[in-house]
Amino acid sequence: MRVVIIGGGIAGLAAANALAGSAEVTVIEAGDRVGGKLRTTPIEGLAVEEGAESFLVRVPEALRLARQVGLGHAIVHPTTTAASLWVGGRRRPIPPNTMLGVPTDVLGLVRSRVLSPLGLLRAAADVVLPRTSLPDDPTVGGYVGARVGREIVERLVDPLLGGVYAGRADALSLQATVPQLTPIATEDRSLLLGAHRVRARTGPATAHTPVFAALRGGLGPFAEQVAQSSGARIRTGLMARELRRTSDGWEVRCDPVGGGETPPPFAADAVIVAVPAGAARDLLTPLAPHAAAPLAGVPYASVGLVTLLYRGVTLPAGSGLLVPPRAGLSIKAVTYMSAKWPHVAAGSDLTVIRASVGRAGAEGDLRRGDTELIGVVAAEVAQVTGITARPVGCRVSRWGGALPQYLPGHLGRVAAVRRALPAGLTLAGAGYDGVGIPACIRSGEAAAAEVLRALRAGGAQAAESEPAGA
Repeated sequence: MRVVIIGGGIAGLAAANALAGSAEVTVIEAGDRVGGKLRTTPIEGLAVEEGAESFLVRVPEALRLARQVGLGHAIVHPTTTAASLWVGGRRRPIPPNTMLGVPTDVLGLVRSRVLSPLGLLRAAADVVLPRTSLPDDPTVGGYVGARVGREIVERLVDPLLGGVYAGRADALSLQATVPQLTPIATEDRSLLLGAHRVRARTGPATAHTPVFAALRGGLGPFAEQVAQSSGARIRTGLMARELRRTSDGWEVRCDPVGGGETPPPFAADAVIVAVPAGAARDLLTPLAPHAAAPLAGVPYASVGLVTLLYRGVTLPAGSGLLVPPRAGLSIKAVTYMSAKWPHVAAGSDLTVIRASVGRAGAEGDLRRGDTELIGVVAAEVAQVTGITARPVGCRVSRWGGALPQYLPGHLGRVAAVRRALPAGLTLAGAGYDGVGIPACIRSGEAAAAEVLRALRAGGAQAAESEPAGA
């Protein structure tokens, strides 16, 4: 069985690894390397992430895959995850035991001083307000704001979602973005009481389990190791341009990126399309316009990451801080990389800080040149951390159209796309099933399982149709 996977990000690589031993797999990647947003490069002799820095542990796919490909010894956990919020020109601790920004510890919320007195009163009103009438798939901001007020949305929920999705709570689907809150919205009148109930049921049993993990050596090498372990044929520098049906399956036609000799079409019994929604739409429109059309409803946001290296500075306590949109700063998050992940600067006297820039619909800062952007970010980092030293090293990493925005109805759109796909084609990746590394791995492995089921079913039917004695 021949399977072509279009896209060499972690979703496509996870699919290739899941197919190892069951199919002859070719991975086609337009870039000059595999890994997508998993990229680790040196700066001043340190291996520092340019994209994702870690993955969730409580969602097991990434941890399992790292161990499966022989990197279990390289797994590390953060020394601290105690982040702060930049509120009212001061660093305030994120209230303990929040669920995606929704507080479940009232005393902790009061002590954090994140909310104003009026904001606290409005949040408390959730306990006595009647049930809120909501659409089938409300926005996160619409639901949370209706129950506990706009201050919690603007000061807690928006910063957290901005760090993960580069999106705004008032635009993102509750069901697709924060599924943990969906049962509360349908089963409980009070958001605060419902969140406390869910937290009490799931929190204590895992209270001492690390939330995040990373790998010594970086996540870029992790992607490379998955590619190697898969045994797939990896073809980089090729842009998939056309999908064609053939009498016995599919052809994938590609153009070399940057010029060169065009390779012959890749033949396949099945194709996994593991690229962003816009690229998938371009490939699918000539074949299956009904499947491609809903993908127009998956916009993407661009982000930039600025890494700053310092010498002889003292970081504030904690792992970093989040900046609400209303703070009026370009930066939306700051991570104290060398404090959170000591292996990053082990054996060095350097301090590593990384700041992110860019929100959906407010990406003007990304049009700045590198020098100007570094200057703006360094000044704002000094403002929120108190570090006044000049950086001794810096790097800008730009990710255009990097993060899908799950608008209301996202799950229905993706389901409609999959129902309309021709047999032998399937989708995988962040644009459809979740933006985290574990979610992408799960999506890729699910696509591989679907392909294997379809190919084996087709093979069984063909065998049954053979005349006796053939």
